[in-house]
Amino acid sequence: MSYVYAVGGAGKALDSALSGRTGAHGGALRTVRAGDLVALVSSVPHDAFGTDGLRAQMEDIKQLEVLARTHHCVVEAAYESGTVLPMRLATVYLDDARVTEMLVERAVEFGDLLSRLEGHVELGVKVYADPREAAAASEAATTATAPGESAVTSPGRAYLRQRREQRRNHRDAYQAAGAVAAEVTARVGATVRARLAHRPQQGDLAPGAGENIANDAYLVQASRVAEFHTALAGLADDVPGVRVEITGPWAPYSFATPPAEGTRGGEGSGGDGGRR
Repeated sequence: MSYVYAVGGAGKALDSALSGRTGAHGGALRTVRAGDLVALVSSVPHDAFGTDGLRAQMEDIKQLEVLARTHHCVVEAAYESGTVLPMRLATVYLDDARVTEMLVERAVEFGDLLSRLEGHVELGVKVYADPREAAAASEAATTATAPGESAVTSPGRAYLRQRREQRRNHRDAYQAAGAVAAEVTARVGATVRARLAHRPQQGDLAPGAGENIANDAYLVQASRVAEFHTALAGLADDVPGVRVEITGPWAPYSFATPPAEGTRGGEGSGGDGGRR
């Protein structure tokens, strides 16, 4: 079977980027050409990437991590040599002939997308709310301003006050994180071409402290990445319980398909469809 990593313009640059590299399950990388387009592919075993095999890989966190890392490395290597459209993880076709058909059928769409993404990268911004950090900061402030209060407060009243503070800190942390997330969009608006709001990450996908409440992707000209970072510098430094994380630059995974009809501000959608 043919595993597709990305689509780009035909040329020697992409071929050279693949030299000596391997893809999923150690398969040698190659290009499949149709007109002015090429797909970056490698051969993968049917038993591992057929319906049952692929489902098993998606359910095994270790196998999934290896596959995702391999896919990402191939796309990033290709993007260093030229603009490519990253495909979704585990985009698999029966053979190279089917890949060629896909390139022919979507030639106009892919050409427009490559032109749109030329010279751009993807940056990610995640905003986290951490009520525990907010509570710790509030407790420290209370202790600093009224160090003797605990000595004259009954245990019952102290407990009730603590519960009120916990509820207030929890609410305030999330409200503050929401305000910071809105400010991100306002601050970087002049430097970005498009924005996509992803689902907030949870569980193993969000190992840091706090809860991820905003997980946005931005399409930014490569020449304006430093300007983007400057715009967000210190945004949450004085907001206890709120953290901002910037990731990238990456190949523009989130913008590898055209904007859905009716979306605002040039927002994109996910990558290419799955198995064919």
